[in-house]
Amino acid sequence: MTAPARFIDIHVLQSVPFANLNRDDTNSVKTVQYGNTLRTRVSSQSWKRAVRTVFQDQIGQAALRTRRIGERVTRLLTDARGWPQDLAERAGAHVAAASSIKFELAKDPADPKQITANKVLTNAMVYVPEAAVAELADLAEEHREQLEKAKDIKKPADKSVLPKDRVEAILRSRNGVINLFGRMLAEVDDAGVDGAVQVAHALTTHETDVELDYFSAVDDITAAWADSSGSGHMGHAEFSAGTFYRYATIDLRDLAANIGATTPQDARELTDAFLNAFILSLPQAKKNSTAPHTIPDLVHITVRSDRPLSYAAAFESPVPAAHEGGYATASRQALAAYAQAANTLLGTRRLLTAGWAGLDPHHLDGLGTRHTSFDDLITTTLDTALSDEPTGAAA
Repeated sequence: MTAPARFIDIHVLQSVPFANLNRDDTNSVKTVQYGNTLRTRVSSQSWKRAVRTVFQDQIGQAALRTRRIGERVTRLLTDARGWPQDLAERAGAHVAAASSIKFELAKDPADPKQITANKVLTNAMVYVPEAAVAELADLAEEHREQLEKAKDIKKPADKSVLPKDRVEAILRSRNGVINLFGRMLAEVDDAGVDGAVQVAHALTTHETDVELDYFSAVDDITAAWADSSGSGHMGHAEFSAGTFYRYATIDLRDLAANIGATTPQDARELTDAFLNAFILSLPQAKKNSTAPHTIPDLVHITVRSDRPLSYAAAFESPVPAAHEGGYATASRQALAAYAQAANTLLGTRRLLTAGWAGLDPHHLDGLGTRHTSFDDLITTTLDTALSDEPTGAAA
């Protein structure tokens, strides 16, 4: 009997025009040396956040990552539940101070040497379902009398009047976002969640150059009056362009463990939403000045029973530009050739299915069955990966 599906690998080739999808601390394009050539890079954190934003919209759930959870509770108490501002601020501070997470007091914007009472920042960012904010507010409602009598939180040694065990139980709560992407929160026992998804840094399949764009801004009054020359502002910014290889994998066993005792349909819905989000998402840096809203040239998805397999090594030797220009065609051919060689070497016994969809009008040997749309590719993949009956090796 064929082993059950364990990993869904998704490989994407996407051509992005003049853009800076992900900047470093100096506003420069992120790069990497790979195969002794310079490539443009988009960090996994950047693209994962873009994926998570689309994913949350699709499943109708949201997660909140913040150091300001107390302030968020305060705002809910004042805006939706009619609490007076001072009491709501005290309640929010006591919420933030009630767990094992150490905290500090925010500084007064008017005088940075002074702290602001009840403006509590947790030292670690909490990552909770959006619904947890309402649950924390409910807890404050239950203990309103104690909060009315409590002292303000003015220093990190101050203790909360709220029950620590119940606050931490809420901080441990999960939803589909956390079950899929995971959570790091070591300060609260049993709050950590190993993500079922791994996302690689995206990199161009070919060598790239960083372009400097010089720009100026016109002063409208100066231009209208014509009483002096020159611009009102000058500057420069970095950009690049290229065809990116993107890769992610979903561990179905980890996802099932994170979801717990729920129906198989839950796993399918989360996996479907993630694959769609990974295909359609794009980091939003400088979108207003570049609008680089392309779609993938090619999406290839496999289901494996043994281990995940990235095809990044297909581009260790940078693909050359076509005679007439362009890297997309050569990138698709390199990906297909590497996939075929890798699967021949490994054997296809543990490759349960493979398929692709894309813009290339030609068949690409090595990528499995061609599908007419991304939706059809995803549906067929999930039918195999999440079916009760294991399937044989892909042709």
